[in-house]
Amino acid sequence: MAKKPLGKDKFGVQKVMRLGDYFGDSLGQFALNAMGGLVAQLTYFYTDKVGLAAAAVGTMLFICKIIDAFTDLIMGNIVDHTPKGKERYRPWLIKGGIPAAIVVLLLFTVPDVGGAGKLAYMFITNVLLTAIFITAVTIPYSSLQVVRTNSQEERGNMGTWRAAAGYVSGMIIAVGTVPITNLLGGDQAAWVKYGFVFALLAALCMVLCYRTSRETATEKGAEPAEPAVEDKEEATPFWQAVGMLFHNKYWVMVLVANLCAQVSYGLSNSAGTYYCKWIYGNDNLVGIQGAIGLIPTLAGFILVTPMVKKLGVTKTLRVSFLIGVVANLLRLINPTNFVYNTTLSCFSSFANIPMMCLLGVMSAMAVDFNEYKFGKRMVACSQSAASFGNKVGNGFGASIVAWLLGLAGYLGTAQVELTPALRQAIYGFSIYLPLLLFAVMFVIALRFDLEARLPGLRQEMEARKQAQA
Repeated sequence: MAKKPLGKDKFGVQKVMRLGDYFGDSLGQFALNAMGGLVAQLTYFYTDKVGLAAAAVGTMLFICKIIDAFTDLIMGNIVDHTPKGKERYRPWLIKGGIPAAIVVLLLFTVPDVGGAGKLAYMFITNVLLTAIFITAVTIPYSSLQVVRTNSQEERGNMGTWRAAAGYVSGMIIAVGTVPITNLLGGDQAAWVKYGFVFALLAALCMVLCYRTSRETATEKGAEPAEPAVEDKEEATPFWQAVGMLFHNKYWVMVLVANLCAQVSYGLSNSAGTYYCKWIYGNDNLVGIQGAIGLIPTLAGFILVTPMVKKLGVTKTLRVSFLIGVVANLLRLINPTNFVYNTTLSCFSSFANIPMMCLLGVMSAMAVDFNEYKFGKRMVACSQSAASFGNKVGNGFGASIVAWLLGLAGYLGTAQVELTPALRQAIYGFSIYLPLLLFAVMFVIALRFDLEARLPGLRQEMEARKQAQA
């Protein structure tokens, strides 16, 4: 039976994606967020299960993220210089995704070789995972959202599907890690078993995403479209491309906003266990807190599409960031009450969802502005803004948690009581910093006016092309 032809979006652009396409594409984000979520849990694992000093863990994770910053741009340049006629993006889902899944398991098999040896092992495995293999997947995967469809509506739908799938895997890890590993024995061996399951799941998701992905804006089974614009342009030298990106103010805004968002996610993923253990007195409460958080998360995914249709991308982000600011301000009134803080945390969770869904749309707008300003789209290099924020922000959030614990004199497995310094450290990475990050993102959203300008810029670009023809 022939499939019913797909229509056009409200701007007259042909749609090319069906339900199976969205689902297959979203599995890549499920795998990436699962691996990223496990990295966010490493601070607790290294301090309370392996016995490493909190400050040393934070510093080592931060060094790994500095290396990450460079490999993102390098990977974008590698992808943009793929020889013409070959697939640029899709093959990396396998070439980077399978080795990344293997290293996920190695994260938890820290050998008993002394403090220095453990730190060295931690450094090597984290660099391999985040700076090399996840980088090799993330930038090509982000680029697929630009080349897979020319419809902003479908790009937005892809972003929503990706965000939903990523949030599911992230939430499973945030909610289930401590209770499940405690059920398995609560020791390092339990974490190794836990990591093995997610390593297999991540590898399977990457294979399925690879099999359902395409690099042209055509429906599966249809005749191939003409080569995408980015395949026709000459590859831009690495440092020239970097210079252009940093002269694109909208790319810089996306970079900073996503970095703030990911730091916030990293803080949330790493902080919850410490907050429940020391402020509430029971680390298993993190599971209950996470389960309750599913309610605003589901509401966010349901409401983000109608919010965008009513308000547009930028105004939707402004409203959500403002909600995050207010929710964290109110937490300052009574930070020790479980019910009160869990309720307000629901609003913070809701406030994070639109950014998860709309980052790809904002990145695509920045790519279009590249073409307007420089005559080059530089898709892969441009997507390094998303990749940089995703990996560095998440890891930096975890490092901040470790550093503040170190400043408070946290002793990990030997800690027996909640000191005033430890209390303030936990409040710092759980309330004060998220409040600041939401405020910064709100200001950036106020200044991001590209959505309103883009229709006129596209008309101007079309006029240029006709004049050059």
